[in-house]
Amino acid sequence: MSTTHAQFINSKRLQDRLYELAQIGRIGDTGVCRLALSKEDYEGVQLVKSWMEELGLQPRVDHFGNLIGRLEGQNPDAPILMLGSHIDSQPYGGRYDGAIGVLGALEVVQTIMEQKITPVMPIEVVAFCDEEGSRFNKGLFGSRGIMGKLEEGELERVDKNGITRRQALLDCGCDPERFEESRYAEGSIGAFLELHIEQGPVLEAQGHQIGIVSGISGPLWLTVEMTGVAGHTGSVPMNMRQDALLGAAKIIVALNELARSEPGAPTVGTVGSLSVFPDSRNIIPEKVSFTVDLRDIDIDRRHRLEERFMTILVDVAAEHGLTYTVREDTNSEPRYCADWIKDIMRDQALQLGITIPELMSGPFHDSLVMSYACDYGMIFVRSKAGISHNPLEYSSPEDISLGTELLYRTVQQILQQI
Repeated sequence: MSTTHAQFINSKRLQDRLYELAQIGRIGDTGVCRLALSKEDYEGVQLVKSWMEELGLQPRVDHFGNLIGRLEGQNPDAPILMLGSHIDSQPYGGRYDGAIGVLGALEVVQTIMEQKITPVMPIEVVAFCDEEGSRFNKGLFGSRGIMGKLEEGELERVDKNGITRRQALLDCGCDPERFEESRYAEGSIGAFLELHIEQGPVLEAQGHQIGIVSGISGPLWLTVEMTGVAGHTGSVPMNMRQDALLGAAKIIVALNELARSEPGAPTVGTVGSLSVFPDSRNIIPEKVSFTVDLRDIDIDRRHRLEERFMTILVDVAAEHGLTYTVREDTNSEPRYCADWIKDIMRDQALQLGITIPELMSGPFHDSLVMSYACDYGMIFVRSKAGISHNPLEYSSPEDISLGTELLYRTVQQILQQI
C-alpha cells in the first residue's frame, strides 16, 4: 500500500480475525456457509462478541439477533456514530462479504482506544442479523428490526427445513415478544458508516483499490408462481398443453431482455431461484415458482420496467392458459450517501496520497435501511474479478487494510467536527 502518511490501523490483527472468523462454517479452502441464525452464525456472533469484550466494549445481542458493541462517549445521550455490516453469508459464499465491515469497524474502534481518543458521542460496532436474506428469503432483517420496519408475517417465514424465523430467533436466545426493547428511538443514531467489498468489477477495471459509494440501487424482489395443468408428456399434444415451466421460461428470458433494453443503464434483472412441481421427467410441469430481482439507481426507470414486466406476465399467462400470483418480498427506492461524509472520505483519501472514484452499489446493504434513520456513507474495497457470493470471492489484505484505514480516518474526522 502506497501512502504519504503512516497507517494507524493494525493490518495483521485485522487479517488474523478475518481468518479466524472464516473457519466457522468453512467450505473448502476459502468458502463460507453461515446462514442467518444458524448454529454457525451463532458461533460467529459469539466469537466476535468475545473480541468486543476483550477490547472493553459493552457487547450485547439484541432480540433481533444483532450483535452490538458500544464504546461509551463523553455524552452518553448524544446521537450514536454506528459502524458495521454483517457476518451471515450465502449458502455458497466467501469470507469477505460483510465480514470486513464488521471486523474493520472493530479494528477502527480498537485503534481509537489505542490512540486514547475519547469520543464525544457513543460509537457502536454492529453485526446486523440476516442481511443476506438467503435462509428466509427476506434480507436486512436486523437493520429493519431496529428501525421498526419489519413486515407482517416475517416471523412465520420458513427455511427449506420448515423452521420458522421465530423459532430460529428463539434457538439463538432472542425473544420476538421483546422486539420493542431493541428498537432505536428516532434521532438516536447520528450517522452510519459501512465498509464492504465491492462485489463487482468496476474498481479492478479502473485500477483502484478502494472507492466511495455514491448510492445504493433500489431493489425490487418478487416471487412469481405460475400454475398450469399436469399431464403425461407422451400423450398431451403440444398445442393443448398448459405448461407452467414453458410460460416461466418465456418470462425469465423477457426479464433479461428488459434489463438490457436501455443501453448504458445500470439496470439488472435476475431470476436466481426456481422450483418445479411435480418435477418429473415425464410429467408436464403444473406449477413453477421463481424469484425476480430487479434493481436500478433510477427509480422511475425501474418502475417503467416493472410495468412492462407485469404486462409480459399477463400476456404469457393468457397465451399458455396459465394462472399466476405475484408476491412482493422487498421494494426499496435508491438511497444516496451523504455529501458531507463523502467529502470527508475524499479529503482523507488525498491525505493518504490517493484519489479514489465514486461508484454506485447494485447490491443492497444494511446502509440502505440505515439511510432512513440517519446520514450514511460507504467505502468499497476492490473485489478480484468482481466475484462475490462464491468461495472464490477475494479482496487482498492490502486493499482491505487501505479501506479500513480510510474508515478510521473518516471516523476520526467526524469525531473532531462534532
